[in-house]
Amino acid sequence: MLHEASVTAVIIFAAFVASVVGFSFWLGRRGQSATGYYAAHGQVPWFVNGIAFAGDYLSAASFLGICGLIAFNGYDGFLYSIGFLAGWIVALFVIAEPIKSLGKFTFADALDARFNSRGIKLVVAISTLVVSIFYLIPQMVGAGDLITPLLGLPHAWGVILVGATVTWIVVTAGMVSTTWVQFIKGSLLVVVCGVLVVMILGRGLAVNTEQADLAEQVRTVTPDGDVLIDGQPQTADHDLRPVGSISELPGGKARTGPLGPLSYLATLEDAKVVTWSKRVETDEAGTHTTYYPVERRGGDLLVPGGYFKGLGDGTLAGKLNFASLMLALFCGTASLPHILIRYYTVKDKASARKSTVVGIAAIGGFYVLTLYLGLSAMTSNCLDPTTSNMAAPLLAKSFNETLFAVISAIAFTTVLGTVSGLIMAGSGAVAHDLLENVCGWELDDHEKVRCGKVAAVVLGLIAMVLGILFRNFNVSFLVGWAFNIAASANLPALVMVLFWPKTTKQGVIAAVTVGMVASLGWILLSADTFEKVYGIAGETSLVPFSQPGLVTIPLGFITLVAVSLMTQRRAVA
Repeated sequence: MLHEASVTAVIIFAAFVASVVGFSFWLGRRGQSATGYYAAHGQVPWFVNGIAFAGDYLSAASFLGICGLIAFNGYDGFLYSIGFLAGWIVALFVIAEPIKSLGKFTFADALDARFNSRGIKLVVAISTLVVSIFYLIPQMVGAGDLITPLLGLPHAWGVILVGATVTWIVVTAGMVSTTWVQFIKGSLLVVVCGVLVVMILGRGLAVNTEQADLAEQVRTVTPDGDVLIDGQPQTADHDLRPVGSISELPGGKARTGPLGPLSYLATLEDAKVVTWSKRVETDEAGTHTTYYPVERRGGDLLVPGGYFKGLGDGTLAGKLNFASLMLALFCGTASLPHILIRYYTVKDKASARKSTVVGIAAIGGFYVLTLYLGLSAMTSNCLDPTTSNMAAPLLAKSFNETLFAVISAIAFTTVLGTVSGLIMAGSGAVAHDLLENVCGWELDDHEKVRCGKVAAVVLGLIAMVLGILFRNFNVSFLVGWAFNIAASANLPALVMVLFWPKTTKQGVIAAVTVGMVASLGWILLSADTFEKVYGIAGETSLVPFSQPGLVTIPLGFITLVAVSLMTQRRAVA
C-alpha cells in the first residue's frame, strides 16, 4: 500500500520539522516589538522578500492542488496556474509601490490612511479574517492529505500536526520567522521541483504492461470502507492504489526513452492514456463510491474542457463560471491580506517593486513545472484515485522513497509558509485593527504583540477544525473561494482609494461590506456548495453558476462609486 509510513520518510520529515521549529525559536529574539512582530522591522532585503512572496503565494493549492487537477483532468488544471500568475501583473503595476506608502502593519491601515475611520477598520478587519479563514481551509486539507501517506497517520492528525507547528512559528517570532520560513520554502520548492521535472523528462513515457489488467477493473468503496474490485472483496494489501497509466504510445513503442520538454508534450498528445473517474451512488446500504477507468486520447487531455465542462459543452452557465473564476484569480492576488502585508517588510517603494518582480519570476517558473508534474503523475501509475491532492508526492514516490520524503517535507513547508502568513494577517487584524483601533484599547508594544499571539493561537485552532471538516475538497477549488471573496471585498476599495480622489469613507465601508457579503452569500448558495457541503442536488442551487466574481467584483466598484458620490457633501462637511 502507498499509505504506509517508511523509516526514511519519518526521519527526513522529523529532522526537517525540528530544524524549522528550532530556527523559528532562534529568530524569536528578533521580533518582540510590534514593528518586529508584524513587519519584521521593515528591513527584509528585496530579493529575500521576493522569494518569500513566492513562498507565501505558492500554497497547497499551487503545489498539491494544481498538480492533482492536471493529473486527473489534464490541461484545465493548468488554467488555475495561468490565473494565479496573471494576478501578479495587477500587483506589480497597480498595487506594489502605492501600498508601501500607506499603513504600517495591516491591510486596514492602507484603506484607512486618508480617513481615520473606525468603520473602515472594522469592516476591513472582518474581511481580512474571512479571507484568511477561507484560505486556511485548503492549506489544512492539503496538510492532512500529505501526512497520511508520509507518516501513516489519519487525516485529522495530519491537520493537527501542521496547525500546531505553524502556530508555534507565528507565536515565537511573528513576521521575522514567517519571512525566512517562506524564503526557504520558496527556494526549495522551485529547485527540487525543477530537479523532479528533469528526472521526469529523463524517464520519458512508457506503456504500463504490468498493470494492464488492473487498469480495466472497476473499484468500489463500500459504506464500511471495504474495497471491491469487479465486485469481489480485496485483502488489505490490494486496494485502490496505484492507478493512471499509458495504454498505447505512438508507433507501437513500449518506451520512449528521454524526452525534451516539447517532445514530451508532443508524444503524450498522440498517446492513449487511462484516466480515472468516480461515480457516487446511494442506496439502502449507504453511499458507494465507484472508481472506473476511462481510456482517452492524449490530445484530448491537452485542450480545455476536461474539468471546466462549460468550455467543452458550450453552455452559457459553464462559460460564465469559468470566466468568473479567472476574473477572481486575476483580481484576487492583489487583494489578499497576507500578500499585501509583505510590502510592509521592505524599506522603500523601489524594494517593493523589485521584490514583486522576483516573486513573479519564481512563481512563473514554478507554474511551468506543475504542468509536467501533473501530466507525469497522470501517466506514471502512481495516482491515488480517492484524493487528487497527493499527485505530486506520490509521483516522487514512483522514483524512490527518499525523493518522496524530500518532496513531502517541502510540501509540508508549502503549507507552513502560507498558513503562517495567513495567521499573521489574521492576528494583526484582531490585535491592531479590532482591539486597538476599533475598540480603543491602549496597547503598548508588549501588549500588542501578546494580543497578536493569542489571536494566532485561536486562528490556528479554527484552521485545524475546518481542515478536518473540508477534507474531501480539492485544495485549488477551495482557494478559488478565497480569491473570489478577496477580489470582491478588497480590490474595489483598494483601487479606488489609491486612484480616485472622490472616494469617501462611507463608500469604502459600503464596498467592502457589500462585496464580502455578496460573494460569501453567492458561494454558500452555489451548486458546488449544495453538492459537496450540504449534500443537496446541485440543480436546486439558487444561483446560475458557482463562482461569484463576475457579478460581485463589479458590484463592489459600483457600490463604492455610488455611495461615494452620494456622500460627497457629507465628506466635505
